[in-house]
Amino acid sequence: MGERSTYPSDVSDEAWELIRPVITAWKGQRPSVSGHQGRYDMREIVNAILYQARTGVQWRYLPHDLPPPSAVYDYVGKWRDDGTDQTIHDLLRWQVRESRGRHEDPSAVVLDTQTVRASVNAPKDTTGLDPGKKSPGRKRGIATDVLGLLIAVLVVAANVHDNAIGTALLDKIATEAPTVTKAWVDAGLKNTVIEHGAKLGIDVDVVQRDPQVMGFVPVPKRWVVEQTLGTLMLHRRLFRDYGTLPASSASMIHWSMTDIMTRRLTATATLTWRDPPTSGTSGSEHARAAGEDRGQAGRGT
Repeated sequence: MGERSTYPSDVSDEAWELIRPVITAWKGQRPSVSGHQGRYDMREIVNAILYQARTGVQWRYLPHDLPPPSAVYDYVGKWRDDGTDQTIHDLLRWQVRESRGRHEDPSAVVLDTQTVRASVNAPKDTTGLDPGKKSPGRKRGIATDVLGLLIAVLVVAANVHDNAIGTALLDKIATEAPTVTKAWVDAGLKNTVIEHGAKLGIDVDVVQRDPQVMGFVPVPKRWVVEQTLGTLMLHRRLFRDYGTLPASSASMIHWSMTDIMTRRLTATATLTWRDPPTSGTSGSEHARAAGEDRGQAGRGT
């Protein structure tokens, strides 16, 4: 990476150290017959994935100073299929929770869905029309903890009912986060989800929006998952569902959350138009300073 200028989406040295052990272990389990370590630096592969997630460019439009699209896409597929992307994500989530004084595993989650349009390359049998929002495409179901960190994700056709998504998410939660005993959902999820949660030992509460309140008002408990969905949309790759496979879309959600969590753990922020790089300051150093400034502003200092 020292041979090129950095991109705002690049992982910092500190962030790479959080990811590197998993990637190094993965690479070590797949030695080549000749003993060759591979043509591409793994950190640059991760940089290319995060560049694509953040900017939303097509794979073939990746900058020439990053590894070739075919190589990056190959690693994305391998890490998606063997769960490496989720392993990295989950390890970072545990670290973020511990940094906030929480146990590694959550006891409560919040569920919500989001409908987005799908690209033309998405097979018809993986897309549909959301009858409520009158929008074609795919639907993302996610569960977060009370900090807004991703616990489970599911990508399906938009015509799949929220009840079916809710029950499937609860099954994933029971398997991947068995410590969860409480879940909050919106009014779109009915008795089916509540009853299914009871069978799994998860108490499901429906949080209603107050009909007397006009305008935008954060809904208790549910605002956390809604905020996460909004934050994820800052990664332009998620603005529309471009994945041919629903599993690829879920993988990119994991990578986007990985980007968010590494920045939280290293106190860095992506540069915005309000944070022009200053002369003599590297992009990562300036992003760290910008993140610290925003953190102090949020604390009122």
